[in-house]
Amino acid sequence: MAAEAPAVPRALREAAAALSAGGDVAAALSALQAALEAAGGAAALAERERAQFGAFLRRLVGSPRPGGLDSLPAAQREGLWRSCFVEAPAAPAFAALTEAVAAPGPSFCLITVVEVLEQFLQKGRLSALMWEVCQQQAQAGSPELQETLLSRIVCLPDHVSNKLQGKNPPVFFPQNYFPLLGDAIIQVLQKISDSLRDGLDCSITFVSHVLGKVCVHGRQKEILSVLVPRLTDLTKSDCIWQRICWRLVECVPDRWMEAVVLGFVQRASGADVLSRLLGNLVVKNKKAQFVVTQKLLLLQYGYTTGVLQNILGYLSLDSLRRALLIKVLQELLETWGSSSAVKHSPAEQQQYISKAILICLSHLKDSEIESCRQELLTSMMAGVKCHLDSSLPQIRRLGMIVAESISLKINTDGPVLKFQYEEDNETRELKSLLIQTPPCCVVPSLPGDDRNERADATLLAVLESNEKPHTAAHATPDEESDAELDSDDDLIPYDMSEDKELKTTKAPVYIRDCIEVLTGSEDVDKWDATIKALESLVRKNPAATKEVSVELAKILLHLEEKTCIEGFADLRQRAQVAVLTTDPIPVAQYLTSQFYSLNYSLRQRVDILDVLVVAAQEMSHPKVRGKNKHSSAQKPCIQLLPGSDSSKDWRRIVDDRIKSKTRRFAKGQSQVEQDSGPNEFNSIAGHFFFPLIQNFDRPLSTFDLLGEDHFVLGRLVHTLAILMYLAVNAMAVTTMGKALLEFVWALRFHTDSYVRQGLLSCISSMLLSVPAEHLLEDLTEELLETQSWLADVIEKDPDGDCRRLALQNLLLMENLKKKLETIPS
Repeated sequence: MAAEAPAVPRALREAAAALSAGGDVAAALSALQAALEAAGGAAALAERERAQFGAFLRRLVGSPRPGGLDSLPAAQREGLWRSCFVEAPAAPAFAALTEAVAAPGPSFCLITVVEVLEQFLQKGRLSALMWEVCQQQAQAGSPELQETLLSRIVCLPDHVSNKLQGKNPPVFFPQNYFPLLGDAIIQVLQKISDSLRDGLDCSITFVSHVLGKVCVHGRQKEILSVLVPRLTDLTKSDCIWQRICWRLVECVPDRWMEAVVLGFVQRASGADVLSRLLGNLVVKNKKAQFVVTQKLLLLQYGYTTGVLQNILGYLSLDSLRRALLIKVLQELLETWGSSSAVKHSPAEQQQYISKAILICLSHLKDSEIESCRQELLTSMMAGVKCHLDSSLPQIRRLGMIVAESISLKINTDGPVLKFQYEEDNETRELKSLLIQTPPCCVVPSLPGDDRNERADATLLAVLESNEKPHTAAHATPDEESDAELDSDDDLIPYDMSEDKELKTTKAPVYIRDCIEVLTGSEDVDKWDATIKALESLVRKNPAATKEVSVELAKILLHLEEKTCIEGFADLRQRAQVAVLTTDPIPVAQYLTSQFYSLNYSLRQRVDILDVLVVAAQEMSHPKVRGKNKHSSAQKPCIQLLPGSDSSKDWRRIVDDRIKSKTRRFAKGQSQVEQDSGPNEFNSIAGHFFFPLIQNFDRPLSTFDLLGEDHFVLGRLVHTLAILMYLAVNAMAVTTMGKALLEFVWALRFHTDSYVRQGLLSCISSMLLSVPAEHLLEDLTEELLETQSWLADVIEKDPDGDCRRLALQNLLLMENLKKKLETIPS
């Protein structure tokens, strides 16, 4: 072998001379190929010979002389040139080919170079290339050459696509190339494993760099879809493969570590698999620790529940990492219990943090819970207060669920917290996270192995045992009926199934009688009959109602439920609406004045807003002649009940209004013209609107809208938006719009997202209700400032509904601008 080695440098010199002088290139290449084969192949070449081979290949691929590529016949070109690059040392050959592809300007052999590169990839030479570099790293090879090869390996699809203007072969598509690169990495790791078993030194750093750079370029899915399943299988029972995998990720540079860790976390099939693949990476590498314990949990929130379970389960599976699990739980609880975070974070992020807390709790041991019991209790008390203060039902429910879970963990023997909230799929999912599910390993059954059959039989027995109590419960009535039939008693009981209780209580027929019953009567049946008949009686006797309208409104506002009458809140609200629509001005003045008065509960203040909205909706609705005046009051389109989401109702109203103003040209059956009538709300809209908007910034001893009572402020803002919308044709609509815009401007930076949603709804109602020409004449400067604020909301507001409403308002402004441009001056 030593005697034949000089033949390769001599053949290289002769081939280079033939290429330069335009000699017999074919013969020179044949001689070079024979010399390489005689020397034992590319693997037997020394470092100096590899460098000489690389220089010759670069001259060969870029030679424009007639003695070069273009002077060879097609058959020789197909055989000799391809074999020169495919059989040459992988690193120099790849460097020469990719240099030709990336070179600026026209290339004399671009198509052939790409074809050779395609053959290079398909014959698995990428693994040989990376293996050569790994061996050179073990021998302290050239770092400049390794960096060049790293860049060209990762960016090869981009280079080829740029050069061929997108007409590249399928093997260079990213979805095909990077899985191929993943297979090559597995082959290199296999060679590294064999070398370690043979006691030979080799380096894995270059492979780590390739993996890191591919991931940071956004191709985690393509390459890790090959690597993760293969490494999962290889590390199941082989400690050497586990060490190789740990070293693979540990050698990734810090600038690429985040992309690699995120890719593994997202694609691992479970926490146990992630533990085998990463080992104690978070303990050894500070960057990885920051990504896993901070960035993926506290700074980002777009990942699935499975990713959270992988991260926190991974931290819990090793004694060295459990300290990080406790630290993560403390930081999550600190964020969860921060009033600033609750106010300024999106609901999606708060749900994400709540899930992480529940998963952490499921992994805690009893001793760990005991050691931090007081800290958990303190965090729970602070966090549940912040969440219950929120105006959004979803945030309040998240606080209740997490507080219940913490209480269940720290008070295993004593009483625990229990809240009342609606159970839905989201609630059940959150509660299920508190129950830790052990990882399931699928073990193939052997021939004759009846373990699976026994497991199925056990499961069937459990299901049958669960069904037995239900079966017994259903069987009990039949047994009792049989016992009754066998009784010796011959008396046949009377059939009383159709009997009804005789009610002798009659409802009052006069309004003043109703007042007497509601204020002083101790007769419960008469009180029930009165509250049920009051609405109808008020609507049938408007003249009598007007005489005592304010007194009746006061009684209904303070009325408390005496009996468990079904639908009491609805009956009282409908009676209040009937009184308000019958005598609107004095009753509206009374209700709006009481909204800012002392000694009212928040519930009563919200009731006032609800009554004003429903009454305004009823009066603005066209009345059909010949029908009862209260026909539309039974099903109002807008109703701000305690459990309703008024912002959703408002968005539906705005969408309907936009739809009604959209012109469509189509053939078809014409719509039936709806009956119309006078809008009774237009003339009295100011009595509803202006008293509510006047005193919002004056705190009372029991009522502070700009302070802790921000929930009522949110309802007030939504109420004003709806009143503005319903006053679309009122004489005072322009004045109302200007006042509402000033009101919005004063509160535009409010911290509560529910209030900000209402403010943006106010902008929508103002743009839809105030005539466009009045907006341009009276509110030009205000609209320009509002437009700038809306753009800022779209860019910076953490709440998704606020961003959507701001975008909708900007579109409305753009439509108004186009409408004004089309109007002739």
